Amino acid sequence: MLKTVPAAQLSDYVGKELGRSDWFPIDQSRVDAFAEATLDHQFIHVDAARAAQTPFGGTIAHGFLTLSLIPHLSESVGVVPENVVMGINYGCDKLRFLQPVAVGSEVRLHSRLLSVSEKNEGQFLLKNEITIEIRGQQKPALVAEWLTMMITAVEDQ
Repeated sequence: MLKTVPAAQLSDYVGKELGRSDWFPIDQSRVDAFAEATLDHQFIHVDAARAAQTPFGGTIAHGFLTLSLIPHLSESVGVVPENVVMGINYGCDKLRFLQPVAVGSEVRLHSRLLSVSEKNEGQFLLKNEITIEIRGQQKPALVAEWLTMMITAVEDQ
């Protein structure tokens, strides 16, 4: 569950597990739509017959599709400061794709807060260790250190 706390309490959550999202299905129509949006039509993603002849045994999601699900999957997991007016993707410090996600699989996000720093008044940079798990698999799809800038309303003085 997404937790809202006073900004001064964000540091209390550093090093803590923030939870897991619900499972999310990865179907061929989503993979095909991602292929269209990114112009990445490599057969391993979009051609079931050819993909069946590979060691994967079928089509797999693009690694960047899995990565792009982080904002959606994190909507219900984590901690944010009170009075947030927007969150901005700030990048990743580390990112590794560890296991392909087979079409027909389900994934979920696991989050742990690594650090918080106030960059400017009302601007908090959060670094979360994100793991995208695959249902029934020991090895995750990816692990990333995801950075988000949380912008809060600053009261006029």
